[in-house]
Amino acid sequence: MPVPSIILAGTHSGVGKTTISMGIMHVLTRFMHVQPYKVGPDYIDPAFHTHITGRHCRNLDGWLLEEDTLKYLFLKNGSLAEICVIEGVMGLYDGAGTGKDQGSTAHIAKILNVPVVLVLDGKGMAASAAAMVLGYQQYDPMVKIRGVIINNVKGENHYRLLKEAVERDTGVKVVGYLPANEEIRLPSRHLGLVPRGEIEELQQKLERLGDMVRATIDLQAFLRIAGEYTPPFGFSRPTPEKIAEVRLAVAYDQAFNFYYRDNLDLLEELGAELVFFSPMEEEKLPGNIDGLLLGGGFPEVFARELEANVALRKEIGARIPEELPVYGECGGLMYLSGGIVDNQGDFFAMTGAFPGTVKMTKRLQRFGYVEVELQSGNILGKKGERVRAHEFHHSLLVDEGGHEYSFRVKKIRDGEVTATWECGIKRMNMLASYPHLHFYANLSVPSSLVYKCREYKQRRSAEKR
Repeated sequence: MPVPSIILAGTHSGVGKTTISMGIMHVLTRFMHVQPYKVGPDYIDPAFHTHITGRHCRNLDGWLLEEDTLKYLFLKNGSLAEICVIEGVMGLYDGAGTGKDQGSTAHIAKILNVPVVLVLDGKGMAASAAAMVLGYQQYDPMVKIRGVIINNVKGENHYRLLKEAVERDTGVKVVGYLPANEEIRLPSRHLGLVPRGEIEELQQKLERLGDMVRATIDLQAFLRIAGEYTPPFGFSRPTPEKIAEVRLAVAYDQAFNFYYRDNLDLLEELGAELVFFSPMEEEKLPGNIDGLLLGGGFPEVFARELEANVALRKEIGARIPEELPVYGECGGLMYLSGGIVDNQGDFFAMTGAFPGTVKMTKRLQRFGYVEVELQSGNILGKKGERVRAHEFHHSLLVDEGGHEYSFRVKKIRDGEVTATWECGIKRMNMLASYPHLHFYANLSVPSSLVYKCREYKQRRSAEKR
C-alpha cells in the first residue's frame, strides 16, 4: 500500500503555508507517523518540521536533483511513515526562473504524482478567490490541485463566502481556513524564519496553532486527499557503495545546523561515522577523527561565543597543516576565516585556517542556483567535476590575497549562465566555499570526501607504527 502523501503549496511567498504546514503536522503527529518534506534548498523550515514530527525533514529539489533521484529519496524516506506531508516553496509555480518545471513546487508535484492543497490569502477577497484558484488550475492542468485552505480569514461568515465561490466555480474542495492571528506569527531574520532553537515559547505557539487547526480545518478531508496519492514508477535508484570506515566530526549547534539530512545519511552509507560536536561549547574536537565538516548556519549571530572558545579555534587552525580533510560550507567558510566583522562593525576572531576576513552586509551578496566546476583537484573531487548547488549569504569575503581558488561558480537562470566567479578556498586538505552542495547531485563528491578521510586515516596509522 502506498503511503498517503500531500503537498501544501502557496499561491505566493508569505501566504502562510509554513504556518499551516506546521499546524497540520503538529496535529497529525498526535495520532500518526508523519514524514515531513520541504521543497527547495531550505534549512530553517525543515528544522521546525523535524522538531514537530520527530522525524528528519527531507528536502526535495527539482533543480539540484535528477527526477529518478527525487523519486528514490521520497519513497525511501517515506516508506515507514503513515503520511508524507510536503511543504512547498514560494508560490506553486515559482522556481529557478520563469519557465515551467525548474525546481518549483508544481514540478515536484508532477514528478512525484502527489496531490496539492493550495493555500491562499483570503484577506479582502470574496469571489476573487475562485478566480485565483481557477487560474492556478488552468496554468498547468498536470498539477493535481485537489483542495484549498484559506489563510487570514476575517471570520466564519467571510469563510463561507470564500468557500462557496471557490467550490462552485472551480470544483475544488475547500478544506478549511485559519483566522488572522498575531499570536502564532514566528519571528524572521535575514535568511528567513529565526531557527526553532532561538524562539522562546515555541511549544506554546505550536499548541495554540494546533488548537486553531483542529477548530477550522477539516483534517478528514485533508487525509482523504492525501489518500488519492499513487506513487511514481519506472525509475532507477542511486547505488552508493561503502568505501571505508572513517570518523567524520560534524559541527552541529545553534551556529552550525544547515545540513541536508540526505547528505548526512549518504556519508554514513559510504562508511563515515558521524560524530556531532558544538564549536560554541566544546573545547576540543572529537577524538580520533579522520575529517571535519563545518556546515552553514548563523556564525555571525554567535560570533562572540565562537571567539570565546579559543582552544577549539586554535586546534582547528593547527590541524590544517596536518592535512586533516576539512570542508567548510558557507557558515563553515566564515568560521575557517581569520575573523567576522558584524553589522555593527565589531570584529570577532575565528580559526584563521585561511587568511582573510568575512564582513556582514545589509543585503544578499549571492542568491540562487549555481553550478560548481572544480578548477583543480581537492577533497571533493578531480578537476572538471561538476555539481549543482545553491548559494545564499549576506556576508562578503574580504580577500587578503594569496588564496588558491578551486571552484568556478556559474549562476544559471532559465538555462542561461548569467554570471561567473571564483570560490572554494583551498589550503592543504581544507576547502572552504559558499555554495551549499547536495551530495546526491553528484555521488562522486561525497565519495571523494570519504576517500580523502580514508587516506588521512591510513597515513596517520602508518605514522604511529
